[in-house]
Amino acid sequence: MIYLKRKIDGYLESWFFDKEKKPLIIKGARQTGKTRSIRRFANSYYEKNVEINFVEKPQFKTILENGYATEDIIKNITRIDPQLMFVPRKTLIFFDEIQAYPDIVTSLKFFSEDGRFDIICSGSLLGINYKQIESISVGYKTDYEMYSLDFEEFLWAKGYDDTLKYDLLEHMADDKPFNDSTMKTLTNLFTDYAILGGMPEVVARYYETNTFTGTHELQKQIISAYREDIRKYADGADQTRITRVFDAVPVQLSKENKKFQISKVASGARFHDYGGCIDWLQDAGIVKKCYCLNFPELPLKGNYDDTKFKLYMSDTGLLTAMLDEESQENLRANKNLGIYKGAIYESIVGEAFYKQGYGLFYYKREDGTLEEDFFIRDTENLIPVEVKARKGTSQSLRSLINSEKYSDIRWGIKLSMNNIGFENNIMTIPYFCTFLMKEWIKDKQIISR
Repeated sequence: MIYLKRKIDGYLESWFFDKEKKPLIIKGARQTGKTRSIRRFANSYYEKNVEINFVEKPQFKTILENGYATEDIIKNITRIDPQLMFVPRKTLIFFDEIQAYPDIVTSLKFFSEDGRFDIICSGSLLGINYKQIESISVGYKTDYEMYSLDFEEFLWAKGYDDTLKYDLLEHMADDKPFNDSTMKTLTNLFTDYAILGGMPEVVARYYETNTFTGTHELQKQIISAYREDIRKYADGADQTRITRVFDAVPVQLSKENKKFQISKVASGARFHDYGGCIDWLQDAGIVKKCYCLNFPELPLKGNYDDTKFKLYMSDTGLLTAMLDEESQENLRANKNLGIYKGAIYESIVGEAFYKQGYGLFYYKREDGTLEEDFFIRDTENLIPVEVKARKGTSQSLRSLINSEKYSDIRWGIKLSMNNIGFENNIMTIPYFCTFLMKEWIKDKQIISR
């Protein structure tokens, strides 16, 4: 499989040249490309690479039997595999699938203090036991979370460079509409991305063949691998409950009220029984919660009800692969992303937001008369974001902007398939620009009412 350029590549390069670097822990969902990116980096920057996978080679789970001193660990590794070589200052040690042996994280403090070898740890389900990992390695590690490809990385795979990104940002900054050719090209690419998602193997297949042949089968294989992880790593009765929640995500997003309702997951299901199962899926990087705000005002943290949330798949391509056959046929034949009442649009916007580091929040008033899909913020303003699957009015968005009740809101964003425009303190932006939202917001001047 070809290697796709990833954003982690630049991060790893910066980490390598940091004289004060600490051992690095890279976490993320299964098959997002962690191991492949680390191997490529290791081969490019180190004379010697030592890779230990605790799932493929469980015999290495004995390397701490003499304690955590670097000398003892190196000695035990070479006892198991005498072919491995450790050259001080020129060797990367890569511990992979550490969720199968989290005790190895205790050694990071000692490797950090020793300083002769660079350390990277990774694993597909680190979030499940990350509290334990965090407590035994605090102060001696750096964390990085890796996701599936975002739309910018997808564009890189198609041969575009940063010239396109800066051109898009310029149009957004100047409120300048795109020409018809740009709108058509990028809308088609964005639709392809919504169908495919960002799993590297799926995107690579699409890139290599310039067709969708085989991509759906790859998506189904990844979904099956997630189910297998649930069976393998979840405890006892939780396996069935976690699987039920996983299967319910696309179904519940299809409803007009997209709030995730545990009572709909199974007969008699209660939050007490299923809350932890939802957290398991989020910790595994498979789903993301979007919390309901108590009131649309700043600050966002602490201003939400943790029992009211929507659930989105962490990769929208996997969501599309979980749809019923009729919806998939409609989506692929007609490029109709509006099926499932805009669920795909919402999912892919939520995905773009959390990949940029935003928390996910929405708001729905108790009487149901006002509802907004997402909220982000700049330094001074709360910014409502409406996801428009179809043409129509933006009544809730206008109410939030115009009402004196919402003093932190001065302007809003409408994401749609339409061109750039600005009217009545509402900025209309095409979906394909969503991946640039944080960078654009950071440089944007405050808009006054």
